[in-house]
Amino acid sequence: MAKKVLVLLGSPRRKGNSAILADQITKGAKAVKVKVETIYLHGKTIASCKACFTCQKRNSKGCSIKDDMQDIYLKLIEADAWVIASPVYWFNMSAQTKIFMDRCFALPAYQSDPFKGKRIAIAMTYGGEDPFDSGCVNALRTFQDAFRYTESNIVGMVYGSAMEAGQIQSNKKVMKEAFDLGKKLASE
Repeated sequence: MAKKVLVLLGSPRRKGNSAILADQITKGAKAVKVKVETIYLHGKTIASCKACFTCQKRNSKGCSIKDDMQDIYLKLIEADAWVIASPVYWFNMSAQTKIFMDRCFALPAYQSDPFKGKRIAIAMTYGGEDPFDSGCVNALRTFQDAFRYTESNIVGMVYGSAMEAGQIQSNKKVMKEAFDLGKKLASE
């Protein structure tokens, strides 16, 4: 059972559709009485990886870039589970989410096997009617591939179509799936 869930929001809209889905997951997790912390990636100073490989060297002290990811690395490690929420932008995850994912390359410099067994939920929203045509499936596949490689456990993925801010709330089926995913993420 998870004790702490870290929610990473990758949209520039604090109350956008992917944030609403993440909030539903949070409500489900809180129903199981776990602690939840949310980070809005858009408001953070996170530089892109510069491929210096400092984080990969023997006895590395971590990422050579000193920015807001330093605090996020510690929160990622101490959390039992993560929720990653992103809208689909140009057939994949948002730039904010992608830069975060790229910088997770350095996470093993802070703790041995930090991804192994980590419980993860993915929340995505997209414009259009089809998760394939919109690029949502591309993003979901990226998460699946990355977290399979790191031996993490994707507990579930929830996604739905919504173009206008707040529109996802009218999709009761997806909202229930998100709530149930939060309970599952926190309780199993």
